[in-house]
Amino acid sequence: MQQLLIVTALWAFSFSLIGQYLAGQVDSDFAVLVRVGIAALIFAPFTLWRGLPRALLGGFWLAGALQFGVTYLCLYRSFEVLTVPEVLLFTVLTPIYVTVIDDALARRFNPWALVAAAVAVGGGVIIRFQPLTGDYLWGFVLLQVANFTFAAGQVLCRHLLARYPTPQPLYRFFGHFFLGALLLAVPAWLLWGDAGKLPHTALQWGVLSWMGVFATALGMYWWVLGSTRVDAGTLAIMNELHVPAGLLVNVLIWNRDADLPRLAAGGTVILASLWLNRWGQRTRLMTADRPDT
Repeated sequence: MQQLLIVTALWAFSFSLIGQYLAGQVDSDFAVLVRVGIAALIFAPFTLWRGLPRALLGGFWLAGALQFGVTYLCLYRSFEVLTVPEVLLFTVLTPIYVTVIDDALARRFNPWALVAAAVAVGGGVIIRFQPLTGDYLWGFVLLQVANFTFAAGQVLCRHLLARYPTPQPLYRFFGHFFLGALLLAVPAWLLWGDAGKLPHTALQWGVLSWMGVFATALGMYWWVLGSTRVDAGTLAIMNELHVPAGLLVNVLIWNRDADLPRLAAGGTVILASLWLNRWGQRTRLMTADRPDT
């Protein structure tokens, strides 16, 4: 879980950096392309092309296209039709998708993980809920696609690593994840990018570089690595921790207004969902080990 907590902190800073220095100033497709390109270059020297199962490599290309390509293309476009509070509210459904997809791939049903994910979503709603305004149906659809593909990508990586064990460490083939993302990021920039909104200050280039190295390359790597060391219920809940973390960073550094009692209440509910998931796992194991009478 340590890797997931580190990434949560990295992504908490990333939300504020994007909102403060990139949103509305730098073309979103170009920002995604730079982030993916930097990450791909970082892992390129270590990437193996032979000696690994083709299904594993192909799966990582697909996961990258889903978890980074489709997700971010939809996420950035949702801001064109939704207010920020609406975007923040609709992203809290990701834990539900993680749990449902994981159960579907494993052909099982784990009610405790689903209940814990629902509780975590409740914590996110407590923190982020604001009255919805305007025409938000299309934005809601875009964000649900983004939530689903982000959840599908991380669950897919988790299952691929379990199904195709290899003596090679993850960093020797994780570059394929970002190559899959480039399959969508490059044509998206060529088709919809605005060359008139490229970064024009050293600070903007610095933020993009930080995002590419830490939030994208190291962040995604640690997130996938951490996802293999926890159960699906914990992974689903960790997807919700960016809510209080992101708001806390925003309040402490940029002094934005925040409802601190609501932040504390929602954060407490999310932490309680972690305990609920672990309690459910122990209960299920105890029941499975109990001899039939």
